Amino acid sequence: MSVTVGDWIEGARLRTLPAAIAPVVVGTAAAVKLGAIEPFRVILALSVAIFLQIGVNFANDYSDGIRGTDDHRVGPPRLTGAGKVSPQTVRNVAFACFAVAGVAGLVLVVLSGTWFFIALGALAIAAAWFYTGGRSPYGYMGIGLSEFLVFVFFGLLATVGTTYTQVFLAPWWVWLSAASLGLISVALLMVNNIRDISTDRESGKTTLPVRLGAFPSRVIYMATVLLPALGMVIVFAWLPASCTVCLVPTILFSAYLSQKMTQATTREEFLALLRDTGLYSLVWSAMFVMAVV
Repeated sequence: MSVTVGDWIEGARLRTLPAAIAPVVVGTAAAVKLGAIEPFRVILALSVAIFLQIGVNFANDYSDGIRGTDDHRVGPPRLTGAGKVSPQTVRNVAFACFAVAGVAGLVLVVLSGTWFFIALGALAIAAAWFYTGGRSPYGYMGIGLSEFLVFVFFGLLATVGTTYTQVFLAPWWVWLSAASLGLISVALLMVNNIRDISTDRESGKTTLPVRLGAFPSRVIYMATVLLPALGMVIVFAWLPASCTVCLVPTILFSAYLSQKMTQATTREEFLALLRDTGLYSLVWSAMFVMAVV
């Protein structure tokens, strides 16, 4: 079976990138508000975020494919599971993405002198691989560890790290903004896993939604999109009253996503919800930038 450029693009799952880019955007806007910006460091932080996310996507493609957990997949077909590319090639592409993210992160650490981020970056790459890789992937445990690590690495670390490596400060409102974006990243993971409950159960993949069931998982999803709107309300409390207009799109979008989750049943509806959840992270970050910068 031949593979096309389109197959590789689909395998990279670009619809997940908004949630990776948003923390860097928000972290940079926070740095500007705090009095400084280092453009090259922004590019490096963005490279780390993008290549780590793409690496995760290819790593999941490889690991789920060789285990056979994609045999009854409801979502878009993957490269390994569909037999379009050899597992070794997909694995090597994942490792290459991790390497690019690692090099960019190392350069960022050297330029900023924030050496403690080396350990955090190494943990992020390890978490990306062992989500579905290794002998005992934590993504199959269904204990909420996947959701917690997504919150930490794609929310707290990505946002606060972007700000701190530029201005060496991280006030409370940066942490709250980071937590809000982390919750949106968790929401993306929940959409995927709620959609795949039946097929994951058949293949022996115990995600949190498989363990909890559909209804509690939908409630968790709604919490992860509504709480970021509340987080923005709290963050904006210290800004001029004129900035509150930026709250409206965020609140409306969170309500829209919550309603859509109550109605989603088909593959197409969940794919649309996945796309819109990714867009929500961009809406959140755009409103933050408009209000803060």
